[in-house]
Amino acid sequence: MGEKKMGRPTDNPKPYKVAVKLDQEAKDILDAYMEQEGVSLMEAARRGIKRLKPDLKKK
Repeated sequence: MGEKKMGRPTDNPKPYKVAVKLDQEAKDILDAYMEQEGVSLMEAARRGIKRLKPDLKKK
């Protein structure tokens, strides 16, 4: 009946989806980074987002 779909168990679920449009330069940088580091698009995006944290203003 209402069986719940099971995915890979994780301690760090990622329920949020984000879509972005990139210009050619940003896509080239992202592609080169993914190849150099051997990571997926999503891992590269998460790493880039986390690099923004030091720039956040303290409230």
